[in-house]
Amino acid sequence: MTNGMIKNPVLKGFNPDPCIVRVEDTYYIVVSSFEWLPGLRVYESKDLANWAHRCDILTNQVDLRGNPRNCSIWAPQLSYHDNLFYLVYTDVKSTKRPFKDVHNFLIVAESIDGPWSEPVYLNSSGFDPSLFHDDDGRKWLLNALWDYRILEGNKSSGIVMQEYDAKQQRLIGEPVKIFDCTPLKKTEAPHIYKQNGYYYLITAEGGTGTGHAVTVARSKQLLGAYEVDPQNPMLTSRDHPELPLQCAGHGSLVQTPGGEWYMAHLCTRPIEGKYAILGRETALQQVYWNEEGWLRLTAGGNSPQLETPAPAGTSVSTLQSQIQFEDHFAGPKLNKTWNTLRILEDESWCSFTARPGYLRLMAGESIQSLFQHHIIAIRQTDTCFRAETSLEYDPTSYLQMAGLLLYLNDENYLYAYASHEEGQGKVLRMMRNEEDAFSLVPETTALPHADAGPIHLAVEVNETKAQFYYHLGDDAAWQPLYDEQNISFLSGGFTGNFVGIAAHDMQQYKGSYADFARFCYQGK
Repeated sequence: MTNGMIKNPVLKGFNPDPCIVRVEDTYYIVVSSFEWLPGLRVYESKDLANWAHRCDILTNQVDLRGNPRNCSIWAPQLSYHDNLFYLVYTDVKSTKRPFKDVHNFLIVAESIDGPWSEPVYLNSSGFDPSLFHDDDGRKWLLNALWDYRILEGNKSSGIVMQEYDAKQQRLIGEPVKIFDCTPLKKTEAPHIYKQNGYYYLITAEGGTGTGHAVTVARSKQLLGAYEVDPQNPMLTSRDHPELPLQCAGHGSLVQTPGGEWYMAHLCTRPIEGKYAILGRETALQQVYWNEEGWLRLTAGGNSPQLETPAPAGTSVSTLQSQIQFEDHFAGPKLNKTWNTLRILEDESWCSFTARPGYLRLMAGESIQSLFQHHIIAIRQTDTCFRAETSLEYDPTSYLQMAGLLLYLNDENYLYAYASHEEGQGKVLRMMRNEEDAFSLVPETTALPHADAGPIHLAVEVNETKAQFYYHLGDDAAWQPLYDEQNISFLSGGFTGNFVGIAAHDMQQYKGSYADFARFCYQGK
């Protein structure tokens, strides 16, 4: 059988910091979720080319209310040992310099689907924890070390390691710094793999932007000293801004049953070469160990490729499927594709029973709330797409609103919504927040009374341009809602753009509600 080619990225849209592991014949990738819940999305594959969303792990173990943007759940590491899945992750509460308030936790489960144990607190000295299971049965926690005393430049000063006692469920002994930064600096995301008599330390360096890279070092002894690959970095896009895959870094390794090796790593696909609206995605590269015992890309060099060979004997379709998601809100719970922001879905604000056949969103706090933002959203996975929804809503104040939005974070969003204006009654409006500069489209679009039926809203995105539409009857034609909008500002930070529906009420918390009948997303 002829090998096919794996098309990158294998996980499109906001899917950063991948950690890959194989258990028997199944591969798993877990990715960071930041402020979106449920946290730590897990994808599975049998062939490394075709991936499906399997589950989400953090379903009740975290409280993210009040966490600032770009904080919360960072860099999970998944491992399998002693017939158990082990998962370590960071909950970031603040990144206000010169400090970082980061707390590392461990949970375990017999199945990837759970139930997962209650979190065991580990430490707070830095982020990106990783658990290494040595051949002698001992377990070791690694994490990036944050040093606030460094006043200028890089504060990620290297990698620290400490033994973990599984019986006592705590760290024991003293932490040992095993690795200092290379000249690339900003060392993080450590993983250790044992191969051919060496302990290999794989880290991310160079920051998470265009300078991102994978650094590899090795030692005969677990605690070092570690020798850096003489051709470091092993993987990067930093010297090739023309590459379609940028920001390559944060790698982890897996070996196939046939002995082949692959690296999962994050990347971006900047639109117009500048705007990573889809966020940081996950790609795969086939790698091998050369005669000197260093890790190399099968493709040669150190640049990420849009295609990489599939494992021997694997036939991969060359067809690129368009991503489609449609939900008619049949319940009894949200489809697992949806995410919520800092709080989990529950019947008090996200109900399928209040009006069967509809999703009722009780209006929460403002669109910029870090506590009770009543939004459900999905990842933007395509540079071009169309999303549609229909809702019934009867606001009585300009402080009440519900509709369809493009949302990066509380500083960057575009929102088409139904509201109420004095002297006009029910209207459609649009608000825009670009890098925390708020604006309103001055015109309003008058709407009939609520009894006239549902409001249909749509948005069509073509790279950096977005056009919203509306209509008010099942057979009515779609009408443009205001002018085309430039959405290049919905990029940057640690997450990617989301497409969602929401309801907000600043007059009275849960004082109004919107009933949604349908949502559809179609990639182009």
